Amino acid sequence: MTTENTGRIAEGSQSVPAPVEAPPVSQELDLDASENYFNRELSQLQFNYRVLKQALDPAHPLINRLIFCCIFSSNMDEFFEIRVAGLRQQMKYGRETVGPDGMLPEQVLGEISRVAHEYITEQYDILNNVLIPEMERENIHFVRRREWTPAQAEWVRQYFEEEILPVVSPIGLDPSHPFPRLVNKSLNFIVELDGKDAFGRETGMAIVPAPRSLPRLVRLPDEVCDGGDNLVFLSSMIHAHADELFPGMEVKGCYQFRVTRNADLELEDDLEDLASALRGELLSRRFGDGVRLEVADNCPEELVQFLLTEFGLAERDLYKVHGPVNLTRLMAVGSLVDRPDLTYSNFSPAIPRQIRSKESMFDAIRKQPILLLHPYENFSPVVDLLRQAAKDPQVLAIRQTLYRTGADSEIVEALADAARRGKEVTAVIELRARFSEAENLELASRLQEAGVIVVYGVVGYKTHAKMILIVRREEGRLRRYVHLGTGNYHAGNARLYTDYSFMTCDESIGDDVNKLFQQLTGMGKALKIKKLFHAPFTLHSRLISLIEREAGHGEQGRIIFKFNALTETQLIKALYRASRAGVKIDLIVRGICCLRPGVPGLSENIRVRSIIGRFLEHTRVYYFGNNGHPEFYCSSADGMERNLLSRVETAFPIEAPALQARLHDDLETYLADNCQSWSLQPDGSYIQNQPADGEERFAAQLVLLERLTGKP
Repeated sequence: MTTENTGRIAEGSQSVPAPVEAPPVSQELDLDASENYFNRELSQLQFNYRVLKQALDPAHPLINRLIFCCIFSSNMDEFFEIRVAGLRQQMKYGRETVGPDGMLPEQVLGEISRVAHEYITEQYDILNNVLIPEMERENIHFVRRREWTPAQAEWVRQYFEEEILPVVSPIGLDPSHPFPRLVNKSLNFIVELDGKDAFGRETGMAIVPAPRSLPRLVRLPDEVCDGGDNLVFLSSMIHAHADELFPGMEVKGCYQFRVTRNADLELEDDLEDLASALRGELLSRRFGDGVRLEVADNCPEELVQFLLTEFGLAERDLYKVHGPVNLTRLMAVGSLVDRPDLTYSNFSPAIPRQIRSKESMFDAIRKQPILLLHPYENFSPVVDLLRQAAKDPQVLAIRQTLYRTGADSEIVEALADAARRGKEVTAVIELRARFSEAENLELASRLQEAGVIVVYGVVGYKTHAKMILIVRREEGRLRRYVHLGTGNYHAGNARLYTDYSFMTCDESIGDDVNKLFQQLTGMGKALKIKKLFHAPFTLHSRLISLIEREAGHGEQGRIIFKFNALTETQLIKALYRASRAGVKIDLIVRGICCLRPGVPGLSENIRVRSIIGRFLEHTRVYYFGNNGHPEFYCSSADGMERNLLSRVETAFPIEAPALQARLHDDLETYLADNCQSWSLQPDGSYIQNQPADGEERFAAQLVLLERLTGKP
């Protein structure tokens, strides 16, 4: 498979900041010049937009197209909760910093507002004018209040009285009932009232928080419908019966709104008890400073201004939407509607023959190292390795890092079982895995109760490396078995994310992983590592040196990197220098990319593409041509400052020729994608690749799915 046939470029692209003129060709080119870098936050927005555009792609089944629309909402929520909140915090406390792109936080926030408003308007246009009409044609109906039949209206009335009214808490606004603290991203209603209540109060306004325990989308019973799947929004039911919440008063208007709050956690580096401090911070996350207000577009202006004032927000933080204010909840359609013809077909992840033919995972790994690509290949061998280790009397110790796992996972049960059987089990749990903190606290408690030694890594350095070390007695000596991965030990993610799992009993790698665990659980100076690169010590410098080595090969040089994001300035500058030396560079970057490709005299030898499809691309692979002696590394680390300089990460070599060939073929498959890939342009826009005239569609994920599972 070659990389030359990448198809033609489709017309049109997404909104981007005003393009910056490319720097002139010069031997004295300033690699630090701001025009050589794209803004990190705006690049993240563009990734979110590429996800949204999947909702228009007929290659995806209809319900999954709706889910892509919902994923865009979820991504935007996190973007505002973390990235926008961070910029606002910089300004609030006078800590403005300027990135390599030269933009001040105020400038970035202004550009975010412009672009985000455009994208969100397009999202609701896609929902209302494309997806909902197509679902109607498939006999799936979102039944609006004005469309309810008498039988449906009566069913809704009963549902309201039995399910909603007992748990809803309307709040009239007066001096004794000030504006309530509303939970981050919760659905609420602002209600205009006329008249006096039982105590003679005349407030004119009330807030109704939608009960969080109730589904936002409810299926109407078939007996009150004329066929098909009929769904009604919780918001419609509350709108229809708002007057019952305020007896004796007239409801003049009822309007949805939702506030997004700062959800980032700030913890000091000198904490005595990280777990206790984190529990306290989690309680405050739900009520951080407001960063975005979403309201129904029919909400009167005076009520909108009232809400903006209450949340301390400006006009640019306001998003008026034509539809539900929380589209993420529409993901429930997949479970409410039994239409397998409108969703991705199921497939069974493959298990390599090498594993299937062996009863023991230890026997299989001793024979040859194993490389798995999830979700095309099953995650179960990783779980089986731990299960067998827990029960094997020859296994003495198990050590594992846990970032996102889930307290009820099979892996956790295997670790607990091993500890109960008397083995030395150590778990390094990263409590600060964003939005998994509460789950990881529960996980830590559960493992400790089973007798597992639990440590929380290194304060100030998130432990993001994915490692398992198993020590087994064999023929009078100890042998180490290792699992290293690019993703998390989460079986659910392994069905949705693309990630590599590598299992080996290589002595040098086993010794390296043992030393890394010593550093994480003990104290002392950094130990000498033989084969692995590890952050924050050697990974960054080794990547830079390998890029520079490739630059020394000039036009014979070759680099392919695949990761989720590229922001680290020194890494980008090294790639620029290699490009100027003639090295051919392909970067497969799913999300943020601050490097500007295709600029004469700077990066004309660099191509950047993003793959967006059924699965979330999550593998990290570094390939260096090395003058005919190629080197491959898989890693837990992206090309970001935090990964390379302030986290515990690993990059591990893949040395077996057969596995190297497999990795190379996988990379070439991604580079040949001509329909689910997007090419980054020198001006910062992304344009979706399309097959050339007479060329067949080539979707990398579908090719890998068929190649590894036999399922088209």
